[in-house]
Amino acid sequence: MVADSHTPADAVRESRLARRPGTDGERSLFERLTSAPVLTVALVLFTILAAGVLQDLDLFLAKRWLYRLDPSLIPFAQNVLDRVASQIVCVPILAAVAIVLARRRRSWRPILIAVRAEAAFVVGIGSMKVLMARGVTYERDPEFMEAGLLEMGTKGISFPSGHASEAVLIYGAAVYLIAQYSGASRRLVRGLQWAVVLICVNSVTVSFLLGWHWMTDLIGGLLAGGLFLRLIVDWDRRARRRRDEAAERTGIATDIEAEPRPERTPRAPAPTGVTGKGRPPAAPAEPPAEHLLVGQHRAPQRREIRTGEGAPRRPLLR
Repeated sequence: MVADSHTPADAVRESRLARRPGTDGERSLFERLTSAPVLTVALVLFTILAAGVLQDLDLFLAKRWLYRLDPSLIPFAQNVLDRVASQIVCVPILAAVAIVLARRRRSWRPILIAVRAEAAFVVGIGSMKVLMARGVTYERDPEFMEAGLLEMGTKGISFPSGHASEAVLIYGAAVYLIAQYSGASRRLVRGLQWAVVLICVNSVTVSFLLGWHWMTDLIGGLLAGGLFLRLIVDWDRRARRRRDEAAERTGIATDIEAEPRPERTPRAPAPTGVTGKGRPPAAPAEPPAEHLLVGQHRAPQRREIRTGEGAPRRPLLR
């Protein structure tokens, strides 16, 4: 396996795959709405609102609804539905996708993207949770900077929601790898994108009904996971664009330098006794009569005639 095995055919396929999500208009609108600057501003503004005017709404909505509606569904929600967006499920899925595509493409890049996604969750999302230091809902205190990891353990790092951010970041990274580094059809990619949407809805709904997170925690987790996913996607696209440009320049230079010169076709050696255009060699010139020695006579010369095409030659003496 090499750093990146990239051929012109791969470049053509990747350029087609990059256009798969939709038309140019749809794609440009989606890119603008989910760009890194837009998501950064949205996350900062929403965090400010969650730390201020939205706290009363959080208190009103935090009722642990599933305990009131149907307590018999709590084990299923905790042990099945909530686990879909947990590390024990989503990380192995991302790792499997990255390893399979890395072996197929003979490139470390899919594995590198998967590692960056997990590092973004552990370092990026984890740092935000520790910095915000917000307690869980059943502590009935939605204030920021009032709990903390050291004071309350995992109960003091509620914002942003880890499950909500994983649903976007980890599963989104897996779908991105399939869309950009495999030959998956557009229909399959679109189906996987909708699957990620359903996983996000499931994660937010289950955590809200169980009362494990404030509503603003869940929305903040979606924004944070989307932001880190966008940063990873932009990084990978820039890296591939630079690689393609370098490969194109190298390919052009190689074509110019290595342009083969026209080779001359070597002539086949003439058969023995044939010269020129298939004519027999000329007979040696006879010495003039005055150069003959006394008593020396001319040797009789053999002359061949051909009576027809392909007829045997008959020697004649003269």
